[in-house]
Amino acid sequence: MTAERQSPVEPPKDRVILVDENDDEIGTCDKAMAHEHSRLHRAFSIFLVDPEGRILLQRRSIEKYHSGGLWANSCCGHPRPREATLAAATRRLQEELGISGALQHRFVSRYRAQVGPGMEENEVAHVYFGALAGRPRPNPSEVMDTRILGYGDLIDWMRNDDVLFAPWLTHYVGAHRDQIAEAISQTAPYARV
Repeated sequence: MTAERQSPVEPPKDRVILVDENDDEIGTCDKAMAHEHSRLHRAFSIFLVDPEGRILLQRRSIEKYHSGGLWANSCCGHPRPREATLAAATRRLQEELGISGALQHRFVSRYRAQVGPGMEENEVAHVYFGALAGRPRPNPSEVMDTRILGYGDLIDWMRNDDVLFAPWLTHYVGAHRDQIAEAISQTAPYARV
């Protein structure tokens, strides 16, 4: 096999997994089309926590096809067809921030939000937490800035400047505030920067 050919079992990189309201797979779809036509699909989000219980935030690259320049949780994305959600989360953590580490599934969140003209996220998102292990090395095509912030400080910042944040982060903080706080307190003791 030549280097240019893809393995027939390698998942397509530009497709997402379509799901029903129970998160059961019902097919696949081009990622851009899923967002343009508001097709319900599977996603994941990651919160990395440092030893003081602060969250690593990322500011999405302005080059991203939606929500560029907005602050979001540590990392997010979509599993590819035939890719386990945890494997996808681990992969994207490396691709976006240049770090790896153990992740723990904490909750599932169903949300729908406009993310730009003619674009809508309609997702069942699996939310993971992990200890921040090492210093991030952001990929500039994915992430333009990072910041480590206490959860209370993040909530205050969001109250004052909500337009600066990705809609999914706003959703998580609004719908899962206590679950996030609990996950932070349980994850922080394992973090090492």
